[in-house]
Amino acid sequence: MGNNTAASRNTNVTARIKSLEEEFKTSFFKRTSRSVELTAAGKAFMQFSKEINHLVEEVKQDLSDSAQLTGSLKIGCIETTLALKVPGVIDHFTDRYPDVHLSFKADNSPNLINDVLDYKLDAAFVGAPVTVAGLGTRVVKEDRLVIVTAKDHPGLSDLKKRPVKIVVFDQGCSYRARLELWLASRGVVNYQCTVVNTMEGIVNFVEAGIGITLLPADLISQFYYNRKLKTYPVKGALGALTTVIVYRKDVPQSKAMKAFVELF
Repeated sequence: MGNNTAASRNTNVTARIKSLEEEFKTSFFKRTSRSVELTAAGKAFMQFSKEINHLVEEVKQDLSDSAQLTGSLKIGCIETTLALKVPGVIDHFTDRYPDVHLSFKADNSPNLINDVLDYKLDAAFVGAPVTVAGLGTRVVKEDRLVIVTAKDHPGLSDLKKRPVKIVVFDQGCSYRARLELWLASRGVVNYQCTVVNTMEGIVNFVEAGIGITLLPADLISQFYYNRKLKTYPVKGALGALTTVIVYRKDVPQSKAMKAFVELF
């Protein structure tokens, strides 16, 4: 019975795709014996479909008869912002708009920006600068950055004379990129890299002496002040990282989204 239902569903989907291709007089899929891929027309159609679905949801929220602001927002965050900024945002926003549901996703800046462009997120907190067509930005805060080491680490002098180990998030993380630039400014181009996917994991590894990292000073002072760590300020432009909130500016925003952006 289950196989028959699945087969029937697949047949219906195939028939609908064929009908759409006939209506638009183009092919949405390139089919081979091994794979099925979207054509350029198929990709364009999918993007327009996402935009239409987004607009329909925005219209539903805007035309709601409720006097109270309602709806839902999907927000992306780099992990440090999730720890430092989001709790206060949630507290303030939900007090004012209790009927708006907020959900958050942590990831690196490039992935979050792509999700906003792809209508998977309504907005995202990411590292600046962001110069992507179709996206608007507002500054959230500027963080001062510090190098973080274990308490018994020998220090940062003469890094070129001994093996350097770093503990970081995966590629795409703003803090990893800034740490690599800082090392390069000191002539360190060869180093051992340990990738960890949580902030707590990075701090634990650094505290254990596995390597050094770079993070906002506020994060260490607020959440990890009692750990066996040392911090060293990063001077100059490399020592400041601005966080911005990004959102699509080429489509109408719901009342809930406008209210959220206005917080900043």
